[in-house]
Formats: sequence, structure tokens, C-alpha cells
Amino acid sequence: MKDWYQMNEEELLKYLDASRDGLSSKQVQERINKYGENKLEESKKDSIFMIFIKQFADLLVVILLIAAIISLFTKDVKSAGVIIAVLILNATLGTWQSVVANKSLDALKAMSSPHVKVKRDGNIHQLASKEIVPGDVVLLEAGDMICADARLIDEASLQVNESALTGESLPIDKKVDVISKASLADRVNMVYSGTLVTAGRGEAIVVATGMQSELGKIATLMNDTKAKRTPLQKTIDRFSKRLAIGILLISAIVLALQLYRGTPLMEALLFAVALAVAAIPEALGSIITIVQAMGMRKMAEEQAIVKELSAVETLGSVSVICSDKTGTLTQNKMTVADVYLDHERIDPNNLSLEKKIHRRFLYACVLANDASIVEGEGIGDPTEYALIDMYHHVKGIRHPQSGNLLSEGMVRDLLPRIDEVPFDSERKLMSTRHNMKGKMTIFTKGAVDVLLNRCKSILTSEGVRAITKEDIETIMKMNHSFSNDGLRVLAFAYKESEEKLTLSSENGYTFIGLVSLIDPPRHSALEAVAQAKAAGIRTVMITGDHKDTAVAIGKKIGLFSEGDKAVTGEELDEMSDETLAREIATISVYARVSPQHKIRIVEAWQKSGQIVSMTGDGVNDAPALKKADIGVAMGITGTEVSKDAASMILADDHFATIIKAVRNGRVIYDNIKNAILFLLSGNLSAILCVLMTSLLSLPLPFYAVQLLFINLVTDSLPALAIGVEPGHEVMNRKPRDPHASLMDKVFIKTMIIQALLLFVFVMSSYYVGLSSSFAHASSMAFLTLTLARLFHGLNSRGKESLYRLGLKNKYCFYAIGVGIVLVLGVSLTDYGRMLFKVERLSYMQWGAVILFALLPTILIQLYRFIKEYQS
Repeated sequence: MKDWYQMNEEELLKYLDASRDGLSSKQVQERINKYGENKLEESKKDSIFMIFIKQFADLLVVILLIAAIISLFTKDVKSAGVIIAVLILNATLGTWQSVVANKSLDALKAMSSPHVKVKRDGNIHQLASKEIVPGDVVLLEAGDMICADARLIDEASLQVNESALTGESLPIDKKVDVISKASLADRVNMVYSGTLVTAGRGEAIVVATGMQSELGKIATLMNDTKAKRTPLQKTIDRFSKRLAIGILLISAIVLALQLYRGTPLMEALLFAVALAVAAIPEALGSIITIVQAMGMRKMAEEQAIVKELSAVETLGSVSVICSDKTGTLTQNKMTVADVYLDHERIDPNNLSLEKKIHRRFLYACVLANDASIVEGEGIGDPTEYALIDMYHHVKGIRHPQSGNLLSEGMVRDLLPRIDEVPFDSERKLMSTRHNMKGKMTIFTKGAVDVLLNRCKSILTSEGVRAITKEDIETIMKMNHSFSNDGLRVLAFAYKESEEKLTLSSENGYTFIGLVSLIDPPRHSALEAVAQAKAAGIRTVMITGDHKDTAVAIGKKIGLFSEGDKAVTGEELDEMSDETLAREIATISVYARVSPQHKIRIVEAWQKSGQIVSMTGDGVNDAPALKKADIGVAMGITGTEVSKDAASMILADDHFATIIKAVRNGRVIYDNIKNAILFLLSGNLSAILCVLMTSLLSLPLPFYAVQLLFINLVTDSLPALAIGVEPGHEVMNRKPRDPHASLMDKVFIKTMIIQALLLFVFVMSSYYVGLSSSFAHASSMAFLTLTLARLFHGLNSRGKESLYRLGLKNKYCFYAIGVGIVLVLGVSLTDYGRMLFKVERLSYMQWGAVILFALLPTILIQLYRFIKEYQS
């Protein structure tokens, strides 16, 4: 069948079995049964309990559960209790992260739930939007929120704001004529659910409701679009699986070795449990969560509100930003760019009341205009109040002594409107008639080509003279110049006449001049795009606006360069996935696109291996915001739908805030990587100690409860301090490869070297303790490892020496201080010694513990300082 916009009224009524008088009650009931209510459906979500249970579906967690069970069998109830408490705490944190309510569909439902006037049985009724069915005849007027997709059958100067759905910043003039083929944004005989009537009135027949409407398709896209795991989450997932397998294999080997040597089963199991607990970084998940949460707080202070913890890290690896134009890169506010009077291009700030031609132009702008500005807010058509805003800034408009403004209202009172012919999209003109000092004067504004053909003279600084062919060619050349720059152009003319103002009197004009208007780029956008480029981030514009306008804005802000391409939605439809994959790197601007196009563009970038951020503020952006690795919504101009779909909201709507967030994301990723290196190097040293004592048939150097104390308490404090490191020159490098492993060769080499240093000195302390007893050896090894890992936090702040890093991060020193206090509490109090199985040590033994704990950090810092000095 034909699309709705391709049908004439007769075909439409016949296909829908409807009439201009509306449906009968019987037809309405049948259609409710067939199509259901006009509302959006919601996907099923897991309960909080199920989310909590799923936190235990992890191999490392299973290993710890086994360790807890073994501890119970060996009557080590304290260790078992501590392990179970740790698991419950981690599961609770994981549940808290996961329960981020997906409110996107609720916001969509709220947008589609107004009341509407509808014809039924020949009468007009006001009904809830959910009661509307296909075939209903709805009545539209200014201020109405459209509740369903409908085909217009009648209109009078109807204008609809579709910016939230299509990205077009200006209201769309609607008409009833049949259209052969057009993209969503160009179907001017259709109105869509979730859009707003800004002017005029109309009647339309409903063709799609609920999930079948364009708004419903967006909801479907959001249901179908699955949230992606971040690069760090994927890396941690891979690492956890490998670590778990490694732990199981090594524990099995150690267990078999112990049993082979005749060690009793329970004692052998204790070795295996100690090894498992030593290897698993129990605090890792919590540390990552807390570091990201601290990053969220810092970003919020800088106007970037992050809704999901994982988005903090993802921001740091973003390599492509797909940005909406309207309201994101631009101000979503029409502004006068240039004025053309007497064959001269003039900055609107240079207009003066002292020049007659300027005064005549300003009269035309104010009088042939229905908009006004009240308390700084524009009321009316955006293009018209842009003209009023320009008028407010003209020199001489304010009284030199009082400062009072000669407002547009005062001008209109002094020169009242006698007649008018409202703007019409067919003739593309608006005219008003006024008494100007006893002379009846008609002012008209409209499309350049239309109005210029109706002019017989031109106003110049020398007065009025006949318009010549050369004049017309010069004016049209300037019009083309404005248009090529992506500007909207209006022409102004007037004539003095006593005739009544009608359509037939719109001729014989004197041409005044042109005005060009633009939705200007945000002041911070140019610098932000340049900063993104310096950081290796590609910015791409995706908009529902016209190609020429989008390209012009792209050039102004620096994202469209020589050799780049601009593609429309229709051109994108003609491209195969293979062609798009080849061309994706050269396309900087996408114009006249639909929600499906936006998702396809995001997917194409993702398939090329990029981490994609999508910014936007409208309903049409929501599916792509959710599909992107990180969606960024505008907090001021953004719809509730886009805010709920996004991972991050810009409270100030500044594109530049994204770059600040990217920097914070990179710093946080570096800090998390350093924290992981800190935790794993410490854990590896403990594993080596357990393995060595096992191979040498010596008693365990640590008990499971001691390792949990190290991993969860004393390790957590320095790791958190590392997480707030301020960062060093992170925006002078390209985004990291999203496929690169967190633990690359350099990471693994550093981890092994640091672990070996810790291992050597911990075992040295262990052997010193052996001269007294096995219990003293275990206590000295435990205390040496605990303090050594506290001091090791200083090494993990970065790759530089402390001399280079300085003392900016005071939290590292606080962490060491608190950690030492906790160690003293464990080793010097009776309850602490009893709970953690620590023996009393002599002063000589304490001296050995402190010396062996400090030596790894001293050697690492000495090596770094010498290396920096030599370079």
C-alpha cells in the first residue's frame, strides 16, 4: 500500500473506513479491541532480589564460597564469617549499581498522555489520549500536544514544532497536499505523536497509535537496544575468568602436593583456602565502584551529572562524539547574523536610528511581526522574536538619560496595525498596514525570490529609485551567499497606499533590504571541538536540519574540514552497510536523519572499533543515546526522554563540559589501572609466599582471616587514595585502544617486579621470625606484608617518582596513617591479636618488620629517581 502521506483524502478515508464526521461508537470499540489503547508498552525488568542473586553468578565469588565452606569444615568459623560478610557486602554494592531505574519509557508515556479534541458521531468530544484509535478525526490548535500520528485533511496556517522528534529547530509549516516521497522531517502533510502545535489550526485523521506511532517506534528501539558493558568491565570480566581458572589450577596443585606429602586433609585444605584468599582481590570491585563514584561527584561539581558509575570510565576512552546540532552545538535560538541595506552588508550592531533607511528597516521588522520579548523571554515565532531581539540592541532605542526602552509594544501603539494578511506557506509572505504620520503604509516580509518579484523600486541612502536588473542580480547574489553559509534569509519591502490590504495589493513595493538569521553555535563549541581534536577525539554532527545549514555550522565550529563529506538521511538509506563502513571516517555531517539512522551511524562507528558518545536533547535522540557507549543529554533544553536514556546529563548544556568530563574519565581510568596494579602486585606477593612455604613444607605464612584483613582493610585505603590522584597531561594523548588489554606487557612486567620485591622482604621477615617459632614467623610475615603494601601505595600513584609527583595527593598519606593505626590495633590489643592470630613481638622483631616493609618502596623510588635524573 501507499504510505499515509502519499494518499489523498478519499483514499485515506476509504482505507481507514472513516469519515470527516468521525467514527461511530461501535467502530471505536472494535478498534480498541483490535489496536489496543493509545499508550506505550514497557519491557519487563528484573526484581531487586533477582539482581542481588545474579551478583553471585561469578566464578571468583564461587571460589570464595567454597573457601568459606572449607573454613567451616575445618572449624575456622571466624574466617568463614568474614568471607561470607565480604561476599554479601560486594553483592549489595553490585545490586545498588544495577538498580538504576530505566525511566525512558515512563517519560515517553508521559509525553503521549495529554487530552485531545476528537470528532465522533458528528460531535466534538475531549478525551484522554489513550482512548484515541486509528480513524479518529482530531482537532488541532496552537498549544496542543499531538497524541498520535495523523494525516492532515484541513489546516489554516498550521505550524508544528517537531524539534524533539526530527531535530529541526524551526516550526514546520504544514499543508494537506499529497507528497510523492519524503523523509520523516519533510512529510509536511503529517503530524506526529509527541510534537507541539505552535500556531494555526487543523484537522487530521489518526493513522497510527501507541507502539505503531513514530514515538512508539522509538520506544521499541529503546526496548530492542541493549545496554553495552564498558571496556573496563569487559577487561575485568576477562581478567576475573583467567584469574579464577588460574586459582583453581594452582590450588589443586598445592592441595595434591600437600596430600602427596602426607599432610592431613583439613590442613591441606587450609593451604588451598589461604592460596585462594591471597589470590582473589576481594576489594577490587568495591574499589572500582568507589573510585568511579568519587569521579561522579567531581564531574557533578563541573556540571556533568553522571547517572551510571560505569560511564565515568567509558568517557575516558571515547574516540568519537556524535553530536546533535540543535541545542547542543548551537544555542537553539534564532539570531540575526547580518543585515543587507542599500547594497551593503551590515552588522546588526551597527544599525542606527539616525539613518533613514535603517529606521525604515527597523519599522518593518517591528510592525510586520507578531512576536514580543517579555522579561527577557521571547514569545511567538523564533524567527520573529529574533528580529525583536535585534531591535532591542540598536543604538538609540533606549533613552539616553532614563535608560528606558522604546519597546516594540510602544512602537506598535504609536503606529497601530489597521489591516493584515497573515503569513501563508503558499505565498510565503506576511503583510501589515499602518498609519505612518498620516500616510497609510504597508510593510511586508517574506521569501526573497517571491517579494523581490513584486518590487518596482528600491530604497537607498539617496532616496527611492526604480529597481534595475543589476539591483536584482546583486540582491540575489547576496541571498545565495547567505544561503550557502547556512543562513535563513528574509526580504523586507514597503509601499505607501490608501488601498485596503488584501492579497491582490501585495505588489508594487519598494525594496528595503535583507536579513539573514542563524541558530548560532554555542560560544564554547569551537574551543571544545578543537580540544577534542587535540585529544584524538572525532566530533561528528548528526541533525534533522538541512544539509547546507548543518555544513555551515560544522565549518564554523571546526568539525567540517576540506575533504569531509555531508550525507542526508535519504543518501544514507541508499548506502549499504559495507559502503557506510568504508565512508564512515570521511563523513562529518549527517542531515535530515531519523532515529533509525542515528542508531545505524552509532553502530557503524562501533563496528570500526571506536568508543562512541552520542549527545542530544530530543525524543529522537533517545535510542541512539542508549545504544552509544555513553549517551549525553542536555539538562536545560533536553526532553525527559533523552535525560532518562542518557548515561550523563550536562547541567549547563555546554558542549565544552563533555571535554572536561572526558579528561576526568581518562584520569579516573589511569587511577583505576594504578589501583589494580597496586592490589594485584600485593596479592601476587602473598601467593608467592604461600607457594614457597608449601613447596618447602613450612607452616603457612598467613591465615585466611589475615589475608582478608590485608585485602579488604589496609589495601583498600591506599587504593582509594590512588583513585583521587589529580592526573598528569592526560589530554595530550589519543584515546586508548578499547581492545587493548588492561594488563599489557608493561603492566604485567611491573606487577611481577613489584610483587617479587615485596615477596623477598616478606619472606626475609618470615625467616627472622622462624628463629623464635612458627607463630612468630607467621605474625612477622603478616605485619611486614601489611605495612609494605601500605607504603607501596606511594609507588602506585603513577609511573613517576615522588619527587615528580609531589605531595598534591594528601589522601595517600592519610591512608598510610590510618592503615598504620589499624595495624597497631590488630597487633597490640588482646582482642586484635586473638581475632587475627598475631603473636607478641619483641622490639628487635618490630624493627625487622618496619625495615623489611620500607625497603621495597625505598628501592622502587630510588630506581625511578635515578632514571628520571639520567633522562
